Amino acid sequence: MAEQTKVKTLEKVVIRFSGDSGDGMQLTGTIFSNLSAVFGNEISTFPDYPAEVRAPQGTLSGVSGFQVHLGSRKIFTPGDKADVLVAMNPAALKVNVKHLKPNAIVLIDTDSFKKSDLDKALFTTDDPFTELGLTGVQVVAAPISTMVKDGLVEFGLDNKSALRCKNMFALGLVCWLFERPLEEAMHMLQNKFAKKPVIAQANIKALTDGYNYGNNIHASVSTYRIESKKAEPGFYTDVNGNKATSYGLIAAAEKAGLQLFLGSYPITPATDILHELSKRKDLGVITVQAEDEIAGICTSIGASFAGCLAATSTSGPGLALKSEAIGLAVIAELPLVIIDVQRGGPSTGLPTKSEQTDLMQALYGRNGESPAVVIAASTPTDCFDAAFWAGKLAVEHMTPVILLTDAFIANGSSAWRIPEMDKYPEIKPNYVANYQDDKVWKAYRRNKESLVRYWAIPGTEGFAHRLGGLEKDYETSAISTDPANHQKM
Repeated sequence: MAEQTKVKTLEKVVIRFSGDSGDGMQLTGTIFSNLSAVFGNEISTFPDYPAEVRAPQGTLSGVSGFQVHLGSRKIFTPGDKADVLVAMNPAALKVNVKHLKPNAIVLIDTDSFKKSDLDKALFTTDDPFTELGLTGVQVVAAPISTMVKDGLVEFGLDNKSALRCKNMFALGLVCWLFERPLEEAMHMLQNKFAKKPVIAQANIKALTDGYNYGNNIHASVSTYRIESKKAEPGFYTDVNGNKATSYGLIAAAEKAGLQLFLGSYPITPATDILHELSKRKDLGVITVQAEDEIAGICTSIGASFAGCLAATSTSGPGLALKSEAIGLAVIAELPLVIIDVQRGGPSTGLPTKSEQTDLMQALYGRNGESPAVVIAASTPTDCFDAAFWAGKLAVEHMTPVILLTDAFIANGSSAWRIPEMDKYPEIKPNYVANYQDDKVWKAYRRNKESLVRYWAIPGTEGFAHRLGGLEKDYETSAISTDPANHQKM
């Protein structure tokens, strides 16, 4: 009689995918996170990638990772130590040993644990688990590279292309471990490689082979079952903080009846906001990738003056460069959303490290009396609401608003229920067309109840200016081009 798989039911579990920068751990982790969200689990994720520009393959500096924390109840962080580690090479094992629980499951590709690989990871013996003191872990050792190459012969792929699918074999093995059906993962792969059907089918084959391999070794390791929670009905998606921020700005622009404009300069970890909004031309979003941080915010100030919901995105170093222009928006009383996705500092700082470094700079980092609204998001999904309210505060109070997020929540993701927009309040710009005072309108006139100045968008009929006064006070006249008629200044 065949031995049955031992199944453990847990409330929550932490899984860490780790390998070389080219091993596809980010994609593997993202697909598994999406599967878990679809299955009804709460999730929180965090990608961990090196700052180095593609360190040598197999070395400690080149290890890239993706951690996901999933459970049947509310999950607030990506977790600390891992219950399961997928280590695609010895360097990944060595770098992540401090992140392992004593009885963790470790999945390894034995084809990547040869002497040359151990040497690159600075091991001194041929037994990395004993050398690292990992005597209590459950090891699932499989010749993943060999099995992937053998399993994909029918697709006629070259050796390099075939090996790129080994992350999907590992994903299939993890899906078996957590009793995740493969249909949704297959659908995701078909969408991702829609223009490369052979690659899509090869990845699906590797995924299925990994799942089947897990079934064949069922007696050697325990599997986990994470119960699903009863979720509020609705449409759900896996969203990271930067994407949620982008959606929040779009929602605010729609509620305000304004066109969204983003003027930015690429900077890690805020660049994905520019990437996401540049895809949304179908929603009327305008994006400008400026030549530097100062130009980015200045284009946004111009767009705000012209009547857009204007925003700019940056990180700590860019916030410093934008400080003078933020002061201009304060004194000009123009609505502007400044998104600061904080990273480690000081100065240029650490682009791939998360740190909440900019609070004092956001509050006080401007010359003169330059108060600005500062709000902060708390989770990846909270970024949507934070961005929406930043837009509302900026437009309705004619002021810059600084939205603080950080690399942790910007790159981390959670399952997000797409909200119904009729549950969000209206955003009502204080247009000059609403001016009802008996006094002649001037740019400094304010709404008597809110004390907010009126927004006179250039070209508003009856409120257009010439130097010296309102247009109705002047008759149209030609400007003389005769130098004799010009006064010397």
